Amino acid sequence: MIEQPRIGRFTAPSDRDVVVLLLGMRINTLSAVRSWAPVVAGFRRMIREVAIDQGSGYLGHLVVRRLPRLVMSVQYWESAEQLYAYAADPGKQHRPMWTNFHRRAKRAGHHVGIWHETYLVPARSHENIYVDMPVLGLAGAIGSAPVDRRTNLAADRLRGDG
Repeated sequence: MIEQPRIGRFTAPSDRDVVVLLLGMRINTLSAVRSWAPVVAGFRRMIREVAIDQGSGYLGHLVVRRLPRLVMSVQYWESAEQLYAYAADPGKQHRPMWTNFHRRAKRAGHHVGIWHETYLVPARSHENIYVDMPVLGLAGAIGSAPVDRRTNLAADRLRGDG
């Protein structure tokens, strides 16, 4: 289903810290479905798990696909501490998935690769604008408001005066 655009100019506030996690996988061997299918399924389970856990610190995500080999999730978190607590918790999806990934890679070969990048973005160090777009990205994670005279320019949004 294609989301309809929200007409107008909108911006998400810059008055709070945010953690941006880029989490991705690359299928190195398309025919090795048994190697990469569990990783795809695990990504989905992790997103579902943090999305329903109100205390996890997870704020939202956006999935980017570059078919047929690359899938990336841009995730927004409240803090690095909450992100790392989730990643290290043996009772959550991430830890067993990580262990199984390494076990499969050693046994079956390196048919799928995974990666992540974590960015700690302090308040008033980020700005954004969404013009005639569905609600997504940071606006989908923390909310947004129409652009007004106080948030009309990128420099104004970066200062967080709005």
